[in-house]
Amino acid sequence: MRKVKDIDEYISGFPLDIQKVLSQVRKVIRKEAPEAEEAISYAIPAYMLNKTYLIYFAGYKNHYSIYPVPKGSETFQKEISAHKTGKGTLQFAYDKPVPAVLISKIVKHSLKENRERVKLK
Repeated sequence: MRKVKDIDEYISGFPLDIQKVLSQVRKVIRKEAPEAEEAISYAIPAYMLNKTYLIYFAGYKNHYSIYPVPKGSETFQKEISAHKTGKGTLQFAYDKPVPAVLISKIVKHSLKENRERVKLK
């Protein structure tokens, strides 16, 4: 893994077609969590809120992923289960449209979890 200073540099390290996909994912996250701070954590794009993680995304050779996969209602879990999952990740193929609605729901759910974690501290 190459060391990058920010999300712009991270995305620019991919081929143009993948850059477009990762930029779309970033745009969805920024729309739903404009107050979150962008960072690089564990060598991948991360969004931090209230001094704790909110959500991560990463690009790979054959797919891109969102981390962590949230726990939610049965309906939400059915939506998530339609996609490939990995250890705590949700994976998406580059050759399919970016599931903006699902990513938006994941970010909103992560925002709720983040606020609950902060309240417990």
